[in-house]
Amino acid sequence: MATARKSFEAILLDRSWVSAQDLEKARQRKKPGQEIADVLVDMGALEPQRLARALAQEYGFAFQAHIDLATLENELVAKVPINYAKKNRLLPLASDGATVVVAIADPANYEPLDDLHVLFGRAIQPVVAPAEVINEAINRAYDQAVTTTAHDLMIDLEEEQLDLVANELASEPRDLLEADDAAPIIKLVNGLLSQAVKDRASDIHIEVFDRDLVVRFRVDGMLYDLLTPPKRFHAAIASRIKVMSGLNIAEKRLPQDGRIRVRIAGRDIDIRVSTIPTAFGERIVLRLLDRAQALVDVNLDRLGFSGDNLEKIDRLIRQSHGIILATGPTGSGKTTTLYAALSRINSPEKNIITIEDPIEYQLHGVGQMQVSPKIELTFANGLRSILRQDPDVIMVGEIRDSETAEIAIQAALTGHLVFSTLHTNDSFGALTRLIDMGIEPFLVSSSVLAVLAQRLVRVVCPDCRQSYQPTEPELVRIGLGGMRLASPIYRPTGCKSCRNTGYRGRTAITELMVMDDEIRGLVMQKADGSMIRRACAAKGMKILRQDGAERVLAGQTTIEELLRVTQEDFA
Repeated sequence: MATARKSFEAILLDRSWVSAQDLEKARQRKKPGQEIADVLVDMGALEPQRLARALAQEYGFAFQAHIDLATLENELVAKVPINYAKKNRLLPLASDGATVVVAIADPANYEPLDDLHVLFGRAIQPVVAPAEVINEAINRAYDQAVTTTAHDLMIDLEEEQLDLVANELASEPRDLLEADDAAPIIKLVNGLLSQAVKDRASDIHIEVFDRDLVVRFRVDGMLYDLLTPPKRFHAAIASRIKVMSGLNIAEKRLPQDGRIRVRIAGRDIDIRVSTIPTAFGERIVLRLLDRAQALVDVNLDRLGFSGDNLEKIDRLIRQSHGIILATGPTGSGKTTTLYAALSRINSPEKNIITIEDPIEYQLHGVGQMQVSPKIELTFANGLRSILRQDPDVIMVGEIRDSETAEIAIQAALTGHLVFSTLHTNDSFGALTRLIDMGIEPFLVSSSVLAVLAQRLVRVVCPDCRQSYQPTEPELVRIGLGGMRLASPIYRPTGCKSCRNTGYRGRTAITELMVMDDEIRGLVMQKADGSMIRRACAAKGMKILRQDGAERVLAGQTTIEELLRVTQEDFA
């Protein structure tokens, strides 16, 4: 492996795919077990598709940009352990009797190809594919091979058997749930979790009504009905989830919070469980976090920022002191952006401490504190304690009150770099919001470095998107009226790969207001958000609507999706 990696680095330099400076930076950033190519891709120094094409050409192998799951031979996949496939970034695709075609990301890594030759007893024909394409195909292929969907489970389960399980759970749930793993309710809950991971769901909602029990998934920010089990199964399902998350099964009158850690299709999934009592029974929400994917998501280069905003953010987060605020509604990705900023500047020379509610991502090398109101560990009290820990950088999960705001600003004024979130609709209103909390204007103007507002828009599915000619009123609504379009505008249609929604994945649209003397002067005058907005617009600042319109022109999203997410901007 060491020889192969050295050869790979030499190829990069010889072909001028990366500079020696970028390669050296990548070596310094590389963590144990991490591939140098992954670091270069994360840095933006190497484009994955170009890398794979060039490697294929260098080694004389075919290049494959996509992997069609429908053509995979499951019996080949089943013979290769998923951990081995992920470690070596390879996947067997098909065979013709004498030869097995194998997709691999690094063709210089010969050893696993030799292993597969022995395993299959046939010649191996490598094809080169981008690492991210192979990883995605591995996750979906192994999930497809070993997971029965929740719909199929509902069809297969005998109602009489489920009745028996539900009745026994109601009387003595713990004993039954520690018994046979093939129990129907256990299979059903496991099937829901597996289906959620397969569908890229961020949340599972189990909702009980007068006569119905409904299971819904949230995918790319939108809720979809998945199935409607008979209502009599509600107690059994709720008890199973409570046992898995360590909650009190007998307590049905009070809200409860718990956590589950499971491994599904070779992926470590953290699940945050919340239950609340309603008129017809407990409503349960499970929030899923794929820890491997989270490490990919917590990267400024991958969050979707436009080039100029990314450069400005990169400069701002390297300041020695001041406060940087991220604003937007719940679920707009504010915390993820701050995590990405912390990851960017995280180094042994910096003492970084956070106080959060809840801790959503575990960041290596960062001290993270969980808010606990029961013992009076609030944001304000926790922040006071953090300041006694000699921090260089502080992240406050949210500024909710004047006390927290005042301590955060004092910290920013005394040599600390502070990140936090604030609930306002745009970047301009954040400054007036702080003043409304009772913070003196001169403190706001002298401590705040910048305010970032963001939203998440769904990405139009590349497999089924359809180009069309939008009407002039549509273009006017997103600020493109009278413009000659040089590139196609797309609308969603729907296909199997996007579950007929027309969208797959999300990206951020942003507006970044960097403080300057003019804005500080307006803050000192207690100007309202609209005045600050006009001043920023006059200087050419790109607002949310404009950034979103650029994404429409780039074919990343649609007009209707932009209008849905930024309604207040078009009012």
